[in-house]
Amino acid sequence: MKLTITPTKLRGTVTPPPSKSLAHRLLIAAALSDGRSVLTGLGDSQDITATRRCLSALGAGMEDLEGNAVRVHGLGGSIVQAGPAPVLDCGESGSTLRFLIPLALLVNGKAALTGHGRLMERPLKPYEDLFREKGIAWEIKNGILTVDGGRDYDRLALDPGEYRLSGNVSSQFFTGLLFALPLLDGDSTLVPATPLESRDYLELTRQAQALAGVRSRWQGDALFIPGGQRYQPFTASVEADWSQAAFWYAARGVGNAVSVTGMAADSRQGDRVILDYGLRLMESGSDVTLDMSGCPDLLPPLAAWAALRPGTTVLVNAGRLRMKESDRLQSVTAVLTALGATVREEPDQLVIQGQDALPGGAAVDCWGDHRIAMMAAVAATACREPVTLRGAECVAKSYPTFWEDYRMLGGNIDEHPGE
Repeated sequence: MKLTITPTKLRGTVTPPPSKSLAHRLLIAAALSDGRSVLTGLGDSQDITATRRCLSALGAGMEDLEGNAVRVHGLGGSIVQAGPAPVLDCGESGSTLRFLIPLALLVNGKAALTGHGRLMERPLKPYEDLFREKGIAWEIKNGILTVDGGRDYDRLALDPGEYRLSGNVSSQFFTGLLFALPLLDGDSTLVPATPLESRDYLELTRQAQALAGVRSRWQGDALFIPGGQRYQPFTASVEADWSQAAFWYAARGVGNAVSVTGMAADSRQGDRVILDYGLRLMESGSDVTLDMSGCPDLLPPLAAWAALRPGTTVLVNAGRLRMKESDRLQSVTAVLTALGATVREEPDQLVIQGQDALPGGAAVDCWGDHRIAMMAAVAATACREPVTLRGAECVAKSYPTFWEDYRMLGGNIDEHPGE
């Protein structure tokens, strides 16, 4: 989809969509439970649809109810199943892929997973190294990852014990194992071999597990996971997404009268730090350095905000953003530079020199990346000339109603059908 945004100020109140991060986790905890769980407010983003599709393929039931609710029929005592492993289509969802690799091993003793876009190019080496060490076969061929525990169906493909992973790649690897290890017949420990980044995301996982009666505890920087646990059915509602809310806070930061409602102030979502980072951008007219290691998804909205404030902003510890839906250090730089911002891309950070307004008047590609499209839309409100976006439909990955909300707030959008 190609559309043109004529710069105008946004005004009004908006409630962001449900949290993808929490929805993934609640779905998985419910699918592992020994009974029927009811989840409300999951949303219909492409990533959540991918997780639902994969869990269904593994044998969990998904029953849509009235009021945007889903009844999940858990696998429970059928964790170990005989028969061939289905090929799980994870779409473009890195969370779905990384969360489900260990779980698919539990269910079938082997796993076959695939995806689209850049998904199968995204880092999986922490799992590969760990599983090879534990005698689990690992192969990627023709875009399909196959993992095989080489076990008979009367026992699990994973053994309890110590699982050591690099802590600075993605917490998603820890979460995948954290979901699986409580089901083993002995205790396990998850140990970060390097300082753990994005710890808040592990707390979100533990929150979902606690609803299902599954416990773990921190021992210093390691997580101790008692074995022999069972997931219990539960009822839960998905709170609004701080990652998506960040774009509206950025819009307000660059001069739009936008109010964000429906956010849980006590949320364990790490991206709630947008409030603290936003204050730093607003209260200081001098140089600011913001650490992206615990909140990588905030880089695009913060970059748009930084391009339109006094002083220089440095977004540091952002190297792993190169392996998202796009290389986000490159794509953020390309899009904002095309709009007239001053952005310098470095190996692990962006350096942004702010200014009062941007010239605009450019056509930019969204790079197939939902967060790049939303960043461009925020920046367009502070441009002098119209901005054209190519591939704007990519917002459906996480925020299917983004353009509807943008229009509702007064955004001036012209679509170009068929282009």
